[in-house]
Amino acid sequence: MSEVSGMNIAMGVVGVYIFTSLMLFKNPNLIHKVRKPKFKCRHISHRGGAGENYENTMQAFQRAVDLGTDMLELDCHLTKDGKVVVSHDSNLLRSTGVNVDISELDYAELPLLRTELPLDFDPDNTYQGSGRPEERKISLLEDVFKSFPNVPINIDVKKDDDKLIDEVSSLITKYKREELTVWGNFNEAVTLKCYQKNSKINLFFSMQGVMHLVLLLYSGLLPFFPLKETHLEIFLPSIYLRKRSSPSAAYLPFQTLMVRLIDFLVMRKSFFEHLSRRGIHTYLWVLNYEDEFKAAFEMGVTGVMTDYPTKLKKFLVENPQYD
Repeated sequence: MSEVSGMNIAMGVVGVYIFTSLMLFKNPNLIHKVRKPKFKCRHISHRGGAGENYENTMQAFQRAVDLGTDMLELDCHLTKDGKVVVSHDSNLLRSTGVNVDISELDYAELPLLRTELPLDFDPDNTYQGSGRPEERKISLLEDVFKSFPNVPINIDVKKDDDKLIDEVSSLITKYKREELTVWGNFNEAVTLKCYQKNSKINLFFSMQGVMHLVLLLYSGLLPFFPLKETHLEIFLPSIYLRKRSSPSAAYLPFQTLMVRLIDFLVMRKSFFEHLSRRGIHTYLWVLNYEDEFKAAFEMGVTGVMTDYPTKLKKFLVENPQYD
């Protein structure tokens, strides 16, 4: 075989691969069964709406549900006496002022939340409520399930703890919430354990899973690969470029360069559309301003997580084209 013939064959193979990849990227249903989650969420209340109530509390969840949120987002840990509680932090210093880990206390011993709480994703602001003790109590995940049996809930299992995963899975099964719950963690090991524990529960991508997605996307292999995950939850890069009162306030090292790189690689409408065609929902977090809501929905994502449920509700009412 001549060198020219070999090159022609190679170019032909590459051409067929590119054509097939592009065709399946546009029509993934040709080789993949389209997933059909039992819910579709545009409006997602982060920690129940941390900018409008004490985060991860029953009061916050109730207010968000009354407002009409499509989904509650929350985090969970395990107490010393084996209770699954709703809290973002494993250590309670930030949220309660007491420097102790949740795992070191029984549920009855947990302190109340501070009367004023900082907002992780709106760092120049805090939430300050009435301060009444009943509003500042750390919630049990079981109470959330009991109170909102028909509301989709997104659970971030915060620790690589087999017992925590077992308990959360048991509660989801007990309250027949497999089809109404999404769970996982940014840590691949935790996410894999969640999937192995109960594959019937909707699963979001870990950070490693997101990186794998990006590699598949730019290699052209994404259309060919099956995906066990049902939900992609990633941050909108521009939220890390928000102006802050403190110039030293930053989330990431070499922030600007990293953020712009992530924005360039991942924030692609065609990417979100491909996942949508496969029945995989996409959520961007944590967006707190109208320009961010607009940017997210114009990229074709399924939904937005926010600390301000009222703001997002108003935006969606005034912009029905995104519903």
